Amino acid sequence: MIIIYHPDMTLPTPPASILIVDDDHGIRTLLADYLERHGYRARGCGDGDAMWRILAASPPDLLILDLNLPGDDGVALCRKLRPRWSLPIIMLTARGTTGDRVLGLETGADDYITKPFEPRELLARVRNIIGRNRLSAPRVDAFVDEDQLHFPGWTLDLNARHLIDAQGIVIMLSSVEFQLLRLFLEHPNRVLSRNQLLELSRGRVHNPFDRAIDIQICRLRQKLGDDARLPTMIKTVRNGGYVFAQQVKRGTQPGALPSEKRIQ
Repeated sequence: MIIIYHPDMTLPTPPASILIVDDDHGIRTLLADYLERHGYRARGCGDGDAMWRILAASPPDLLILDLNLPGDDGVALCRKLRPRWSLPIIMLTARGTTGDRVLGLETGADDYITKPFEPRELLARVRNIIGRNRLSAPRVDAFVDEDQLHFPGWTLDLNARHLIDAQGIVIMLSSVEFQLLRLFLEHPNRVLSRNQLLELSRGRVHNPFDRAIDIQICRLRQKLGDDARLPTMIKTVRNGGYVFAQQVKRGTQPGALPSEKRIQ
């Protein structure tokens, strides 16, 4: 049988790939088999050294990272990953305290799950994150002039999913940071509640750990150089949420925004 490709044909979406980093071989095998049965390509490794080798050879669509690992633990690996990779990260932790969850989010994890857990819960979180990333990915036939969002001193590249500062330096964003910033830029000068930001950026129902969004906002402010004590970009609205208080323009070339420096 000969299949003739036509430009209007819709090609099937390849299954997402997942890398599981856990020093427990039994857990790695269990999770990989379970995710494979539900349509994902999954593989595992036992430490950070093996993880770096796999990332260099074939980066996955999502990383499941155990907190307790030999050598560099999950927190240290997450800190090293974020400046170089924007792939989403789910942190596995045997400690379920708020402090541990905060630490995981502060170092760049997009989500967390506490051991022991039901595989179905992890699967739901994997589906949410991968589905959200694919929905937010720019269309191949998108207009070129809609590929970038500009605000004073900065550009958000929707294709590459990263920030560019006024000197042309690329700032990597985590999956959640990208989603949050995109939401703010697409709704400038509009108050967005914490619940709205949680639901729109993470694809999850509001949960008891509702301060998670504040941690993500804090990280985003740091990358933007926005002073948390007196922010000029992402402002806190008492009993309301947050508002992005800057002018935003869409296009391939920065417009003449106030105090904006053109990127060379």
